[in-house]
This record gives sequence, structure tokens and C-alpha cells, in this order.
Amino acid sequence: MTDVVDSDELLRRIQRARSWAGQEERTWKARSEELKIGDPDGSRDAELRGHTYEAVRRALDEIVTPGVHDVDA
Repeated sequence: MTDVVDSDELLRRIQRARSWAGQEERTWKARSEELKIGDPDGSRDAELRGHTYEAVRRALDEIVTPGVHDVDA
């Protein structure tokens, strides 16, 4: 990546990434619920993926609005 971007464009990119991570988090957590009965291993994998996207979303939230988020959440 060699393009120079201004702060507004960088913020837009971070917000898009945060939105995408939130959607992926919801998708994988819903998938985990769907798989609980029939495929416990698949459910655990989907749950782990959901938590991974949650961590990414939370990190991006902290970048966009530093210090606003609950540290222990």
C-alpha cells in the first residue's frame, strides 16, 4: 500500500472495517447457535470465530473512540 490517505479517509476505512467485523461477529455467533445440537465441534469453532471478530471490532471501537469503552467488558 503506497497511497497516502488523509485522516478522514483513514477514519472511514476503520469505520467500514469495524462495521464488517460486527457483521461477521453476529453471523458466526448465530451460526454457533444453529450448530449447538447437531454439530457441537462446529458450534465451538463458530463461537471462537465470533469471539475473534468481537475482539477485532472492540479494538477498532477503541481506535475510533478512545477511552469510552468499558475496560472489563
